[in-house]
Amino acid sequence: MPYKCLPRNYLSPQILAIILNSIKPFAILTLKKKKIFVRIDTKKIRGFYMQKIIVLIGPTGIGKTDLALDLAPKINAEIISGDSMQIYQEVSIGTAKPTDEELKRVKHYLINQRSIFEEYSVKDFVAEGTKAVDKIVADGAIPLVVGGTGFYINALVNQLQLGEPGEYQTSVDPQWEEYLKENGENKLWDLLQAKDPAAAEKIAPQNSRRSLRALTVISRTGKLFSEQQQKINPRYDALILGLNSDREEVYHRINMRVDKMMEHGLLQEAKFVYENRSREHQVIQAIGYKEFFPYFSGEKTLDECVNKLKQASRKYAKRQLTYFKHQLPVVWLDPLQDEKVSEKALRKINEFLNK
Repeated sequence: MPYKCLPRNYLSPQILAIILNSIKPFAILTLKKKKIFVRIDTKKIRGFYMQKIIVLIGPTGIGKTDLALDLAPKINAEIISGDSMQIYQEVSIGTAKPTDEELKRVKHYLINQRSIFEEYSVKDFVAEGTKAVDKIVADGAIPLVVGGTGFYINALVNQLQLGEPGEYQTSVDPQWEEYLKENGENKLWDLLQAKDPAAAEKIAPQNSRRSLRALTVISRTGKLFSEQQQKINPRYDALILGLNSDREEVYHRINMRVDKMMEHGLLQEAKFVYENRSREHQVIQAIGYKEFFPYFSGEKTLDECVNKLKQASRKYAKRQLTYFKHQLPVVWLDPLQDEKVSEKALRKINEFLNK
C-alpha cells in the first residue's frame, strides 16, 4: 500500500470531505505533523473498479486474427492470444498463429512462450493472462483477448473455480484407463458426455487426459465435474464480441483453410510432432497433427488424412460455438455477410469504453 503525502493546509474542509467520501472504500487517511497521509489499498480498488477488456472469439477459420489486427491500431490495443496451442514455439501452421509480419504490426502476448515439451494448463494461462492485462494497462493500451479456446478465455474473464490445488495431478481411476484402452478416446468422451454433458462441452474428444480426469473426479466425489468448476466471479468488465456466420459458409472456409495450411507446410510440421510422439506433450492431442499419424505409419493415404482433418476441424468449430453460446455473454457479428463488420465492432467497442 503506497503512501501519498499532501500539505494539510492545502485542502479546505469541503474538499477534504469530498475526498474522504470518494476514496473511503479503498483508502485510509491519517494526520501527522500537519500533513495528510493517504494510504491506498490497491486490492480494494481492484474490487471497486473492474478493468475493461475487449474479447474477440469465434470458431476456427472465421477471421478473428484479421479483424483483431484491423481493430487494434484504431483502439490502441495490444493482443493477448486466447488459443491454448499458440503458446508453443515449435508449431505455427497448424495452430494458425499470426505471421511474423503480423506479430510486428501489433504487440502480442502468450505466443511462442513455451516448448511443446513443457506443461501448460488453463491455470498457467490465467496467471500469465492476468499479468499481460496488467502490463498492457500499465503501458496505456487496451487489452484485446483473441482466440477460440472458450474455457481458457472464460477462466480468464470470470475467475472460474479451477479445482483444488493438486487436482490437475489427481491420479486417474484405473477403470477409466482400461476403458480408454479398450474403446478409444471417442468412446471415452461419449461416456463423459452421457455422465456430464456440460463438462464434455469444454473438453475435446481428442483430449483423453482431461476426459479421464473428469470421469475420475465424478466417480470419486459423486458430483458432476462441471458443477465443481462453475463458481463465477468476474475478474474484468469484458465486452465479448463473437464472429459467426452461416454454417455452410463457416465449413467452406474451414476446408479452404486446411488446403492453405497444407500449401504452407502443415505436413512437415505434423511430421515433427509425430516423430516426437514418444515424449508426452499436449500438441499430440491438437487438431491438425494427429490426423496425419496414420499417413506417417502407412495406414492411410494423404488425401484420407486431409479429409479427416477437415472433418475434425468442422466438428471442433461446432463445439466451440456450443460453448460460446452457453457459457459467455456474446455480442455476435457476421464477418462473412457484412462488409462493415469492422465498423460495427469499432462502434460497439467505443460505446463500451466510453460508458
